[in-house]
Amino acid sequence: MGTESSPKGTRRILVCICGMAGSGKSTLCKKLAEKYGLKHYSGGDALKGIALEKGYRKIKRGWWESDEGMRFLKERGSVPALDEAVDEMLLGLAKKGNAIFDSWTMPWLLKKGFKIWLEASKEKRVERISKRDAISVSEALTALNEKERQTKEIYAKLYGFMLGQDFAPFHLILDTENLAADDVFHVLCLVMDNVVLNEVCACEWCIKA
Repeated sequence: MGTESSPKGTRRILVCICGMAGSGKSTLCKKLAEKYGLKHYSGGDALKGIALEKGYRKIKRGWWESDEGMRFLKERGSVPALDEAVDEMLLGLAKKGNAIFDSWTMPWLLKKGFKIWLEASKEKRVERISKRDAISVSEALTALNEKERQTKEIYAKLYGFMLGQDFAPFHLILDTENLAADDVFHVLCLVMDNVVLNEVCACEWCIKA
């Protein structure tokens, strides 16, 4: 992991990046973690780990939109303890600080941290997922609609927020509709440098060492 612009002093930075499927959050989290020397934690990866333990297979990029991913999503809806276990783990890791979270729950569950929402239309996200997973646009749209419906139900029942509709926790909402991935990364680097890591502002986003 790189340390090009590692956080300084005793401040322990927390950043959450959130957005619906196809918004690019996972790729951006990894790139920002590498650039700024932060630990990267993914709620989706943690849930995939649980899926592996439960006997699910063929877990790869685009798995959540697959038939197997959809079956696991349905199981999560009936067994809330699966999501609760992941969120408890992520909250524990957050106490260490200097971390960036790719998570649909941490923006609401964490009391501290700088929280970013990546916005894009469903049409744009479907287009990205279709290209990413090498499936048709209609297949991507069907999978996305069902995934989002079930995911929203899970978090509404568990925590009372509506994913994709409740933006109260976020400090920045960035419209990525017409931005290339490199452009979004550049914008978020400016935010990191001038807001999150700014000596004057940082106390609001960090936890004490």
